[in-house]
Amino acid sequence: MVVLALALTLAVPLRTYLTQRAEADRLDAERVQLEQDIAALQILEEQYSDPAYIEAQARKRLRFVKPGDTPFQVQLPGDYQEPEKHESVDDTLTGPWYSDLWKTVSEPDALDTEEPPPPRMPVMEEEPGEPTG
Repeated sequence: MVVLALALTLAVPLRTYLTQRAEADRLDAERVQLEQDIAALQILEEQYSDPAYIEAQARKRLRFVKPGDTPFQVQLPGDYQEPEKHESVDDTLTGPWYSDLWKTVSEPDALDTEEPPPPRMPVMEEEPGEPTG
């Protein structure tokens, strides 16, 4: 009887201790992860404090061009991919008006099967010479 009372007396504090220990380990791992995130963000902050890095990112991501520069894009012959052909959508409206209305919103329009026009590239034109007369 005494052993049972002693076991019950120690069970609750031991369970509390183990729960708190697990919580402390979890919080420690979370703290380490947050410190790593802070270090990565500080490096990113240092990069974005450099105007040259900002300019390079604007050129790369947003395709910004300085005044006077001629932008161009190289397209290699193997880069073009044919668009996937989709099944045609049945345009017959058969049902209550709200069902037909929902179909017009939820189903995508049929895609054109024509080949898309080639991308427009800047053309260098020669300056006309002096008029001969």
